[in-house]
Amino acid sequence: METLVWIIHLLVSVAVIGLVLLQHGKGADMGAAFGSGASGSLFGASGSANFLSRATAILATAFFLTSLTLTYFSLSRVKPEGVLEKIPASSGQSVPTNQAAPATVPAPISTGSGESKSGEIPK
Repeated sequence: METLVWIIHLLVSVAVIGLVLLQHGKGADMGAAFGSGASGSLFGASGSANFLSRATAILATAFFLTSLTLTYFSLSRVKPEGVLEKIPASSGQSVPTNQAAPATVPAPISTGSGESKSGEIPK
């Protein structure tokens, strides 16, 4: 059953790509006004746009349905597990979580005379 859905999914995706490439852009109507030959097409001046847009909508719906079906098939095979379930259990030791690294404090700057001038900025 899953193989059949995969085949349908691939055929529908190729058909959607083909239909999108066949459609005219929004700027193509201006070219038709200057005699590009759109009025002599198979479906008439506006018939091809309606047919192609409806066919694209139907195929897009089929694409989404086959995508959801394939998702259902993949989830029914594998039990999803969380990230915490993948951590190996240690023997008697607790794993620290959310511990910050110890802060290191820089040593005070010595001037050589034995006094520290930690509050001053070196030049």
